[in-house]
Amino acid sequence: MRPTEIQLHKKSRILELAYEDGTRHKLPCEYLRVYSPSAEVQGHGPGQETLQIGKEEVEIEAIEPVGNYAIKLVFSDTHDTGIYDWDLLYELGDKYEEKWADYLRRLEEAGHKRREIAN
Repeated sequence: MRPTEIQLHKKSRILELAYEDGTRHKLPCEYLRVYSPSAEVQGHGPGQETLQIGKEEVEIEAIEPVGNYAIKLVFSDTHDTGIYDWDLLYELGDKYEEKWADYLRRLEEAGHKRREIAN
């Protein structure tokens, strides 16, 4: 589902997406960065994902359209190879709670303590 509105809240580091059906997703930059669809993050097949560590303060510096089907997000850590199509963005919003919990669990299993950042 294509968003009708995409708004970046720089101070809170939140990308807000609105949809025709009234759904709104507020996705933290860190979350979008660690779930980037790029091969660098996802690998080239199941089980090849690379856990992203230390992305608490990452920001989105630019949002670039990709045709009529996606956006490319340019992050402050220079990562810019992920193409976020509309279906992926909707899924990331729809499954935020479960995916965020999974990310925090994987960080803990890797022995990394995530820093809390005040906005």
